[in-house]
Parts: sequence; C-alpha cells; structure tokens
Amino acid sequence: MFKVRADRVGRCFPIRGQEGNRDILRVLEEFNLDIREGEFLSLLGPSGCGKSTFLNILAGLDDLDQGSILVDSEELKKHSFDRGMVFQSYALLPWRTVLENLEIGLEIRRVPRRERRETARRYLRLVGLSAFAHQYPHQLSGGMRQRVAIARVLAYRPNLLLMDEPFAALDAQTRESLQIELLRIWEADRKTIVFVTHSIDEAIILSDRVAVMTARPGRVKEIMEINLPRPRSEDIRNSLEFARVRQAVWLLIRDEVGKTRQSLRIRA
Repeated sequence: MFKVRADRVGRCFPIRGQEGNRDILRVLEEFNLDIREGEFLSLLGPSGCGKSTFLNILAGLDDLDQGSILVDSEELKKHSFDRGMVFQSYALLPWRTVLENLEIGLEIRRVPRRERRETARRYLRLVGLSAFAHQYPHQLSGGMRQRVAIARVLAYRPNLLLMDEPFAALDAQTRESLQIELLRIWEADRKTIVFVTHSIDEAIILSDRVAVMTARPGRVKEIMEINLPRPRSEDIRNSLEFARVRQAVWLLIRDEVGKTRQSLRIRA
C-alpha cells in the first residue's frame, strides 16, 4: 500500500537572469515517486536538485505548479497534523524548557494539560532525555537539541515524518550516533519517513529504499532497494555488502553531480 503518490510534480521559481531580465528556474519536473506505508525512504541527489522543495510541498510549506500528490489516497492538504517536519535547524523556543517545547504541537491540538505532559514525558524517555526535561535549549548540546526536535514532532503522532537533513550541522561522531538512535525510534514506531540527505552512507544505513534524483530540474532517476538486514548497527558500515551498495549508489549519482558542477561553471 502506498502512503504517498507523487505524479508528474513540477515546481518552478521566477529568478533574475544574467541580463537582468526575468527568467524561470525549473526545480522539479515530471517528478514521480511512490512511498510505501511504514517505509524509511531517503531522497539523495546533487545540490539544488529539488529534494527539499519536494519535502516542503509534501509538508504543505510550498505549492506545486504541475501534477498531483496523494497522501493516503487523498489529494494533498495544505495543512494537516498527519505530517510532521524536522528541519536542519532545531527550531526550539529558547524561553521554553525541553518538556515545554515537546508540548507545543499538543497545545495547538488543544490536548488537555495532563495528557500532553504525560505524552511529552513518554517521548522524552524514547529519545533518552528524561533527565533534561526542565533544562532550556541553550543548556543542551547540538545532538541533544536535535533529539528534542525529533521527539517534539513524534509527540503529536504524525503518520508521515519528513526530515530535511536533520543531522547536517552535527559533527561526524554525533551524526553517526543519532542515525542509529533514529533507527531505534523508527523501528519502535514504524512511521513512514521521508528523509532528505546529501550523504550516501547516511541514506544507505537508514533506508529501505533510496530515491536517487537527477540534476535540476529534479526527477527520480532510479530507486534502489537497500536489502541490508535489520535491525542495523554501526558495524554494518564495515561489511562488504555495505561497500557494494555504496558503490552502486555512487555510480547512479556521480553523473548528476557532474552535471550540477558543469551548470554552475556555465552560470559563472
């Protein structure tokens, strides 16, 4: 069963051309993608290929110009609590404690105070931060803040979790640790996750499938099944099968990265 079906999605933006005249930047064109119920799917592609644009459309933060998107067999709604978004930045409110930050979505849904407090505490336990419930965001490390951001989205129980390079700003050790943490959370909850990343390794270790995108205007070039056994641990990075899959994905994306670099040289 498909959770999301994107059919011939197109998105373009007006820009100022080299001569100062108005031009059109085509970011997505003929973008087709089916996302299965309960799967972890990563979008991987060169910079500027439209990964985040598609995620923003799916989240209701942007509009499409062409095509259609169905979620649970219904036309995409602009605003819905069925979808949750985790951004690169933590987007935590600095004047609220960790626990209070987790309650924001529940407050908007007018969940009673006692219930939302219990729910927030449950998801803090899930990400291993119960001891920091009454701290403020500035008192936490970057990795801890991102765990709070993930827990905050999970707390209002979206059916579809959208993640836009949530670990990009973290150091390598924290990033790898949180990848495994995210897998643990996902395996406990089995929400459908659409995850945007530039990292081949990250896409492979997390995903059931990886959708490799073309250079702009972005289309799905190929979808690769990641048949590595689950549950996954850090040790899988050292396996021959991981290396084989990584090479296959790199061969798919290599030409698209080259096209992006070439287009930037032409514009310069």
